[in-house]
Amino acid sequence: MKYALLSASSSSRWIHCPPSARLGENFENKTSEYAKQGTDAHSLCEFKLQQLLGIKARAPTLEYYDEEMADCAESYATYVMEEMAKAKETCSDPVVIIEQKLDFSRFVPEGFGTGDCLIIADGTLSVIDMKYGLGVLVDATENPQMMCYALGALELFDGIYDINEVKMTIFQPRRENISTYTLPKDKLIKWANELLTPASELAFKGEGEFNCGKWCKFCPAKNVCRKRADYNLELARLEFKKAETLSNAEIEEVLAKVDDLVSWATDVKEYALKQALSGKEWTNYKLVEGRSNRKYVNDEEVATAVVTAGFDPYEKKLLGITAMTKSLGKKKFEEILGGLVEKPRGKLTLVPTADKRQAVVIANVKDEFNEIMEEK
Repeated sequence: MKYALLSASSSSRWIHCPPSARLGENFENKTSEYAKQGTDAHSLCEFKLQQLLGIKARAPTLEYYDEEMADCAESYATYVMEEMAKAKETCSDPVVIIEQKLDFSRFVPEGFGTGDCLIIADGTLSVIDMKYGLGVLVDATENPQMMCYALGALELFDGIYDINEVKMTIFQPRRENISTYTLPKDKLIKWANELLTPASELAFKGEGEFNCGKWCKFCPAKNVCRKRADYNLELARLEFKKAETLSNAEIEEVLAKVDDLVSWATDVKEYALKQALSGKEWTNYKLVEGRSNRKYVNDEEVATAVVTAGFDPYEKKLLGITAMTKSLGKKKFEEILGGLVEKPRGKLTLVPTADKRQAVVIANVKDEFNEIMEEK
């Protein structure tokens, strides 16, 4: 399978940090278990949608299939069909295309990718991307991956349909996230000409300035990147002062970088361990065995031995919500336990003002706490 150096999925990184694209070629980018699980989910989503569209298809062979994946695939296929129905309200012959290779090389050297789903209708081109990941909440607003896909789709269909705008949607069922961003076609092209193409030309040549940020998370070179190290070690000038001795400006500077600092330190530690496991000998560090806990050699034999001795080897424990949902099925869970489940308020945490969640007013929190205490 051919992979694009400047892929849509990595566009946020090489747009912000152009030389990272060529630097990353020097490092092996291994496929994780999460990525394999995502590939299975996409295959199942494609199959479910083909079924609803009346397209004959063979059920995929899946390694990571479970009921949660089945529910997510059903939700995705249903959502696409609902969007198709909306498109029919303004266009007599809208088209749904799934797993379409999209070429946006007019704007990005050798740029291509695969769109999960396209709905093409007069006036609007919809690009829908399924995200099975659970760890990172993905936003469609000004999302460069989605915008690259939209450019590729326009290259194919703009001459056939009278397209005025593009509608880009992230469908992330495991985070209950459906994020949509609509942009006029001319503004998308303007973005491509003024930002995307210049950045991609630098990236393709391995030129430009290194730049650190949240886009470093999936960079193959993140463990040894000098720029990333310098960026995170800037906090060392504060000499690990106590929090109460820092100025407000210094505290906000730490808050802005602390997550990246922890992530970077973890990445460096993991890289050093992998190198040691490969045979490298560090000057001041060595491999040792960590703590381990005792475990049974064979659970069935242990249970049999305890029962034979006249004791009960088992404990009864109520299944957690996730396990119970898998056991009963999502629909049956809601039917039986829907009224017996509550979602407590989340623990308060400090985030940047750019975060889209509603800010909590401390006075209101105190009032609610006092009301609860009075009721008790």
